[in-house]
Amino acid sequence: MELYPSCYSEHDLLKAVLVCSPAPLDVPDQQTATDVQWESPFDYKKAEHQHAAMVEAIKDSGAMVIDYSVYIAEQDKPFHDQLINRLFTRDLAGVCGKTVIGGEAATSMRRPEYILSHQLLSQWIPSNQFEMIRDEKWKALEFGDVYVLNRDAVLINVGVRSSMESVEAVREKMFAAGFSEVAAIDLPRRADTMHLDMNANMVGPRHFLAKSYMRFFPVRVLTQAGGAYFMLGDFLHRHGIEPVWTNDIKSTLPDINFLNLNPETILASSKRNKRVLHHHDVLKYHNVIEVEVDELEKGGGGIRCMTLPLIRESS
Repeated sequence: MELYPSCYSEHDLLKAVLVCSPAPLDVPDQQTATDVQWESPFDYKKAEHQHAAMVEAIKDSGAMVIDYSVYIAEQDKPFHDQLINRLFTRDLAGVCGKTVIGGEAATSMRRPEYILSHQLLSQWIPSNQFEMIRDEKWKALEFGDVYVLNRDAVLINVGVRSSMESVEAVREKMFAAGFSEVAAIDLPRRADTMHLDMNANMVGPRHFLAKSYMRFFPVRVLTQAGGAYFMLGDFLHRHGIEPVWTNDIKSTLPDINFLNLNPETILASSKRNKRVLHHHDVLKYHNVIEVEVDELEKGGGGIRCMTLPLIRESS
C-alpha cells in the first residue's frame, strides 16, 4: 500500500481514514471495566456490529477506510487481538499538512498499539512524510488532543495525556509543514477532559463547538518568532473561526466526539443530544448522519477517537 497523506483541516472532504476493528474480547463485568478504565462491561459482538456500521457509513460518504488490524503481521496477531483499546486510532498519529507525526502513548497499556501501527505507517507512507520524534524531552502526545484548525493554526491540549514538552518537540515539524501558529491549551486534569476532543470539536470550517467553561482558558501561541498568550476565543477569532460555547453537552462522547465527513456533514452518535446544534442559527442546518456506537463508547472514546483521517481534499 502506498499512501500520501494530506490534511489541512478538521472539515475538508474526507478521502482516506485509518480505523481498527475492536479486539475480539468481552469486558465481562463492572469491576474489570473499572480496572481497565472503561465505563462499563463490553459486548464484543455488539461492538463489532456497530463498528462495521460506522465503517460502512464512512465508505458511503466516498472515503477509503483502512482497517490496520488486517495488516498486522501474523506473529503479532494473537497479541494485537488482546489490546482492548486498539480501536481508538486517533491517538496514534496525526496528519499535519503533508507531514505525519507519530504519537507517543501516555500510558504503558496503550504503547504497543503505537509501535505496531507506526510500523505499518512507516511502510505505507514515504519517509519524507512520516516523522518520528526522537527527543529526550518527549513525554507523551496523543492526537485526540490535537486539532488542525486550518492551514495556519494547530491547537493542542497539554492536559492529562499530552505534555507541553511534546509540543515544544514537534512545533518545528509543524512550522516546517506550513503552519504559522501552534497553540497550547491546558485543560483541567479529569476523566471527562482526558483529551481535547472530549471538550470541543470543529463543525465545518467556521465553528468551534466547545464546552462553555473553555472560554475562560488562555492559550499559549507559539510562532517561529516567539510566542504570546491569548484567550481561546480571541485566538479562534483571529483565524476566522467562531467559538460556540455551550452548556448542552451532557454526555461528552455522543454529544461532541463526532467526525467531519465534509464541510457540510458530520458523522455522529445516534445517542447525541440534538439540542447541541439546534440552538445555533447556523449549525442547526448542518447535515448529520447518525450511527449507533454506544457499545464502542464504553471504552472511553467516540467516533472521532475511532477514526484517524489520512487524506482530506480541500476545495
